[in-house]
Amino acid sequence: MMRPSVIRSPSLSTEGRRKIEWVRRNMPILGRLEAEFRSRRPFKDLRIAVSVHFEAKTAYLAELFAAGGALVSVTGSNSLSTKDDVAAAVAERGIKVYATHGATPEEFQEQHLLALDIEPNIIIDDGGDLVHDIHVHRPHLIANVFGACEETTSGVLRDSARAREGALRFPVILVNNAQCKYLFDNRYGTGQSSWEAIMRTTNLNIAGSRAVIVGYGWCGKGCAMRAKGLGAEVIVCEVDPVKAVEAVMDGFRVMKMEEAAPLGDFFLTVSGCSDVLTEPHFARMKDGAVIANAGHFDAEIDLQSLARISVEQLDVRENISGFRMDDGRWIYLLGGGGLVNITCGDGHPAEIMDTSFALQALSAQYVAEHRDSLTVDVHPVPAEIDQAVARLKLETLGVRIDTLTVAQESYLRSSQ
Repeated sequence: MMRPSVIRSPSLSTEGRRKIEWVRRNMPILGRLEAEFRSRRPFKDLRIAVSVHFEAKTAYLAELFAAGGALVSVTGSNSLSTKDDVAAAVAERGIKVYATHGATPEEFQEQHLLALDIEPNIIIDDGGDLVHDIHVHRPHLIANVFGACEETTSGVLRDSARAREGALRFPVILVNNAQCKYLFDNRYGTGQSSWEAIMRTTNLNIAGSRAVIVGYGWCGKGCAMRAKGLGAEVIVCEVDPVKAVEAVMDGFRVMKMEEAAPLGDFFLTVSGCSDVLTEPHFARMKDGAVIANAGHFDAEIDLQSLARISVEQLDVRENISGFRMDDGRWIYLLGGGGLVNITCGDGHPAEIMDTSFALQALSAQYVAEHRDSLTVDVHPVPAEIDQAVARLKLETLGVRIDTLTVAQESYLRSSQ
């Protein structure tokens, strides 16, 4: 028996519904899928648990699954990114919701376990938390699971590690690795939304500043590109020599973090790794340095050391924590070290998440339709789904492209 929804207050639902309807107007691919799902009901009698940053676009995805016939539960993948008004609006539609902004670690864990009480057939995950929790805390429910779909790089790393260790108990589709995900969501979504959140929160000028981007994967590329476009001098810190060379060829300065630490005005971590900004780096930063994290977990910044070496801590502005060092320097942390684009902003643009969540929806449908043939492993998104989403995107943009002729296809297949 599932517990009632756990939300901040039902009274917030009106504003939450306004936000959901706004993104619905700007997510035409999901709009097409919604009409198709209502007609075909591909998830009829299935149960889907969703754990993604709980804001308006995620709400639309959850309601899309419900339109397709599923019984749905939703929780957040980060308590700081949960929007309480959106959660209230979704709960009002009869979907089970277990998410509150600023939940304690204990409450956050409990909310995930409550979402799993739906006994899911399909898991939609962001960061690998639900997959982890069902393996560790609810293993008796695994027999019900047809498969999971993972949204982000951190979750891909966790699920792939579990597969390598032989501990994965059901198939996982690596949605993050689809071309229509990382080429657009990771690059354009993270780039725009992270700097939008930094500017909104600090009200500081980016042009003429030095921006240090830690990590040059697809998210890092987007953050560096947007910083450059805003007029910043961009410094990239990397551990992968190929990515470091790419950053140089893209026109950015590349150096070790210890060299970048005294130069940066803004530091944006987007590496997917832990402890990329630590005590030795804090000790070298200039007065007024701003630190933000665009990686999934706040482990990228050594928050404990930052707090320990400071002699004064002060909330200087909403979502800005100041840490004064013993020499008088102030270092400013945004959003508590959480994912800055959604703890301090509204997350990726609706049009970007339209493609990402279309991949999620179609991958979930693929899991449902191929439940008996998918092996217990991590799997790429089928190429036909990636291509279908790209074509839908082009259609919504009013863009037409050429098609290969039979002769051209024959030429490309020929060894001659």
